[in-house]
Amino acid sequence: MLTLSLSFPGGRYHATPWGRHVNEADVAWPPDPWRFSRALIATWHRKLDHQLYPQTVLQSLLETLAAELPQYQLPLAVHSHTRHYMPNRQKSTLIFDAFARIDKSAALILHWPQCSLDDAQIELLDELLHCIGYLGRAESWVEAKRLADWQGELNCFPGKTQIDLETGEVQTEPVQLYAPLAPEAYVHFRNGYLSGFQKGALSKEDKKSLKTIEPTLRENWLTALSLDTADLQNAGWSAPPAAQKVLYQRPIQALKSSVASRVQPKQKTFADTDTVRYAVYGKPLMRHVDTIRFAEHVRRAILGKAKWLLGGDAIPALLSGHGLDADNRHCHAFYLPQSNAQGLLDHVLIHIPGGIDDEMRQVLGALKTVKGFDGQEWRVMLEHIGCREDFKSATPVVQRACFWESVTPYLHPWHWKKSFDVPMQIRRECRERNIPEPIDIQTLSIITPYERELRPVDFHRFRTKKTLIQPDTKGSFWQLSFSEPVAGPIALGFACHFGMGQFVPVDDEL
Repeated sequence: MLTLSLSFPGGRYHATPWGRHVNEADVAWPPDPWRFSRALIATWHRKLDHQLYPQTVLQSLLETLAAELPQYQLPLAVHSHTRHYMPNRQKSTLIFDAFARIDKSAALILHWPQCSLDDAQIELLDELLHCIGYLGRAESWVEAKRLADWQGELNCFPGKTQIDLETGEVQTEPVQLYAPLAPEAYVHFRNGYLSGFQKGALSKEDKKSLKTIEPTLRENWLTALSLDTADLQNAGWSAPPAAQKVLYQRPIQALKSSVASRVQPKQKTFADTDTVRYAVYGKPLMRHVDTIRFAEHVRRAILGKAKWLLGGDAIPALLSGHGLDADNRHCHAFYLPQSNAQGLLDHVLIHIPGGIDDEMRQVLGALKTVKGFDGQEWRVMLEHIGCREDFKSATPVVQRACFWESVTPYLHPWHWKKSFDVPMQIRRECRERNIPEPIDIQTLSIITPYERELRPVDFHRFRTKKTLIQPDTKGSFWQLSFSEPVAGPIALGFACHFGMGQFVPVDDEL
């Protein structure tokens, strides 16, 4: 038995699957046995003393590992990516850098149940694991070690899809991995492939193909395993000739596209599922000062998706805000765009106090694009649907705090009077929404959300719907102080369901 532990101190694992373009933003997870074997070979070439650790021992070690397919215990991982524009002579090129985000303290386990190594192989393997610096791309820093005694539970293994015989529920998802061919299997493949060129006279095209392919079909198994990927691709191979494609089964959503959680979340009911968050992609992204415009675009896209999926007469009132009781006006969706450090709207949080039912979940899960009025289009990626507490690590607007500060202008919803000024209107709104009344309300002349001074006049402050009565067209910024921590999101005033009157925590108790 052999068990290895791999951890990623950088919290990332970068590896593009064979045959996939980097801009497909896919991640080879778990690491292929083929990739791991080649990492050991590269470490031996670069970092080990070849007299102390001869090539014959390396080959015998890798042959032993190739004789059995490993099994895995996979830690929780999130499928993430970044985007970069690479300059060239004509124009910049958009590059996707995909990776699996992993807890730095979590370990990936590789396990060979029947593997038995001799002393020389163990000594070499321990030294290789000590010296290996990365697995996959160079950004994937790795710390590897051999475990003498491991009794954990495996969750990724070769085989067919696992199905619960009592419930019929599918318990795993398939993934194709590459593993090294055993030496005997490689010799058989190589001889059979080359024999196809040796029967009868070769045409000019066959001779050219043989001249290109033959250098990539090395006679020595270890040399074939070590060939550069670029050489194999230039020769036209659709898969490494010294590798086999193996169907593995991994846990469903082994690579999540949602906010990572260390604890498996419990199944949410209608009552406690009230928030959804999307990542927004486009060129260009809308600005923070256009929050109300983008919120209207998002709402229009969601209502359009609801009409297409459910029918025009079945759009949920909690998404549209229409047809609700007069005393229950704020239980419907708050469309709250979120800006990044550059002041660009790269996320949108939708909070629905009335809860998200199955029909709404279907609509929210189907949203892929948001369109503007001038032909603009943004792609959106669903990160998570859950309760607002699930998003505490992703955005401060749902956290708890005693002090809250405006991040978009507050537009008072009633006409101003001496006996009913803006602080009094804020207190009334808090009472009507069962939010504790602030013990102190201070006005702010400017805010600096991303190291830029902003005034209310810098923001677009008007709804597209022109027939609405808007008592406040100027807006103002405020700081609210509560006697005890209050949970967000907090959005008050006119157009609060479209991102206006948003507040964010500003104290240390988040």
